[in-house]
Amino acid sequence: MRFMMIVIPKGYESAPADAMPDAETVGAMDKYNNALLEAGVVLAMEGLHPPSTGVRVTFPGGKPVVKDGPFPEAKEVVGGFWMIDVKSKAEAIKWAKKCPGGDDMTIEIRQVQEWEDFTPEVKAAAKHEPKIRKALEKKRKKTVKKVAKKKK
Repeated sequence: MRFMMIVIPKGYESAPADAMPDAETVGAMDKYNNALLEAGVVLAMEGLHPPSTGVRVTFPGGKPVVKDGPFPEAKEVVGGFWMIDVKSKAEAIKWAKKCPGGDDMTIEIRQVQEWEDFTPEVKAAAKHEPKIRKALEKKRKKTVKKVAKKKK
């Protein structure tokens, strides 16, 4: 089962564009990330720049409207994520609890909707989905091979 562990850092909604974590935080997170890797559960992980560098596209009346960050109306924003593959929600929670977070950090855990979860009607409406997923998996494997070659 795949789960996304979404990092929601308090105060990040108003962080300046050049905000960066300190070395101590990065070092602790590096150890945690390595533990996820060594356990074979991490599929992807990324940190995000603050919302002040972002853009939101909304669709009032079906028409796209672009708004540059920051977004003062936001109460919580995503600061990063891990995509993990584990046997259960309980295992995902176990991993989230091991994260070296502090008082200013929340991790939201959400299960990924797998193709197999959808009804036949939804699958019929998403006729390109199997082809897209296959292409993404091929690209992921190619990237993994490149990274492995660089390490040699």
